[in-house]
Amino acid sequence: MSTTTAPRAAGVALGTARDLALLVARIGLGVLMIGHAWLEFDFGGRSVVGVGQMFVQSGVPLGMVAGPANLLLESVGGVLMIVGLAVPVIGVLMAVNMIGAWVFVHTSPLYSMDHNGPETVIAIGLLSLTLAAAGSGRFGLDHLIRRRRTR
Repeated sequence: MSTTTAPRAAGVALGTARDLALLVARIGLGVLMIGHAWLEFDFGGRSVVGVGQMFVQSGVPLGMVAGPANLLLESVGGVLMIVGLAVPVIGVLMAVNMIGAWVFVHTSPLYSMDHNGPETVIAIGLLSLTLAAAGSGRFGLDHLIRRRRTR
């Protein structure tokens, strides 16, 4: 291998590793969000109205609107995150959603014994922001669309 191809091969390997890491992170976040949406739906009596009522009982402003909107973001946004479509937008929306969860629901101090601390929503919010900044990587639909547009 010549000296000019070795750095190029290392760059390709690092790029592939980065794209695989983004894929795994996107899938993980998407699964978490879909699972959480399903849990809320289940706790809400398997109805969108029930989710809204649950948000009202939790003290979330405009809970009857925020609950169903949250359900939509977490379920559809989770799917979009997995396939890598609109990752920057969905990532920011999920991070804002996690700020709301911290402020209105997970109000206990960090690592509380009541298991209602904000550490999980902080971690999910930070992962969402990281993916919003990094994008979907080569293994996401955003990359395929961008590549097609530049041709």
